[in-house]
Amino acid sequence: MAGGTRAVVLDAVFGRAMAAFERARRLDPAPMLAAAGVLADAVRRDAAILVCGNGGSAADAQHFAAELVGRYVKERRALRALALSTDTSILTAVGNDYGFARVFARQVEAHGRAGDALVAISTSGASPNVLEAVEVARARGLATIALTGRDGGELGRLADIHVNVPEVETARVQEVHIMLLHAMCEMVDGEIQ
Repeated sequence: MAGGTRAVVLDAVFGRAMAAFERARRLDPAPMLAAAGVLADAVRRDAAILVCGNGGSAADAQHFAAELVGRYVKERRALRALALSTDTSILTAVGNDYGFARVFARQVEAHGRAGDALVAISTSGASPNVLEAVEVARARGLATIALTGRDGGELGRLADIHVNVPEVETARVQEVHIMLLHAMCEMVDGEIQ
């Protein structure tokens, strides 16, 4: 690929990303505000925030949990957050013994308590292991927040709060998701001591 062609590709990616962000900015903010409210309330009560997703969404789950446990911008106490995609021994043991669709649900059974929150991330809204985690979370009394793409799929319909980025291109959905997760961090940080 020649340098000129690379520049065209780079410009096109910037254009598609900026268009996706602009479309997301015009969406109804109510689901985002509600999600941040649920998370801030969980933090005030010292409840846990569990986060799950696959692939790039697993990386987003880890990133979000790290911002909560460490810090986003301001100095504050560590918050109770756990990315369910990080323990390879649990993932492989549960995947082997119960099937991959149970890898997050089993951890919600172990760590989730009524009053906690589960943030479930899926660009398709159709990931079986994320769906099972939400079903278990709802049965155990956790608040459930879904971040999805496209039309939200089953995950969007199942979660208590659905934050949808109605883009088709997975990369654009993921780019907007990480910004939305950062926005949630900033809103939560603004509400806690």
